[in-house]
Amino acid sequence: MRKVILQEFVTIDGFAADQNGGMSFFDSFHGKPRQDLDEDTMRFMDTIDTILLGAVTYRLFLGFWPTATTDMDPIADKLNGTPKIVFSQTLDHAPWGKWEAAKVVKRSAAEEITRLKQQPGKNMVLWGSISLAQALMKAGLIDEYQLRVCPTILGKGRPLFPNDINSLTLKPSTAKMYDSGLVLLDYQLAGKAGE
Repeated sequence: MRKVILQEFVTIDGFAADQNGGMSFFDSFHGKPRQDLDEDTMRFMDTIDTILLGAVTYRLFLGFWPTATTDMDPIADKLNGTPKIVFSQTLDHAPWGKWEAAKVVKRSAAEEITRLKQQPGKNMVLWGSISLAQALMKAGLIDEYQLRVCPTILGKGRPLFPNDINSLTLKPSTAKMYDSGLVLLDYQLAGKAGE
């Protein structure tokens, strides 16, 4: 069965966005070495065949990725060529520049993800999209949590994990520090606490 992998940049204190909904904490990585991170991301892209996005993250990505080239970011062509699904009640279509448009799904994300997990194919990745991520966490549909921890403390912001989430038991899979100071913490879903 296909897995849903949540890959999210977070601060040390667990925020996935700042108070304005942005990723200002990520700005500290501009100009830092990232070849090792790029190489890992390229390998990761070979393990997925679908990118899952919420409407807000889709709009953010639309401002950069469809026109990005591999000179700007080594994963650009792989990312742009990978099929995308945008979960939105407001969008009717989701163009992606010269690349194939993303599919818009208006029905329940949990129902659609459950259906997609049963289909043949590679794994699916969920990037950003905090509201969508939290809904899928509550539904128990995220199989793997890849947290890219930035060496920053915000103090305030939008947490990745909602206060009303049911307890989950995660099994550590990988921990890796990158040259930029970023740390990858990879956890597999082991089950709900008490099961």
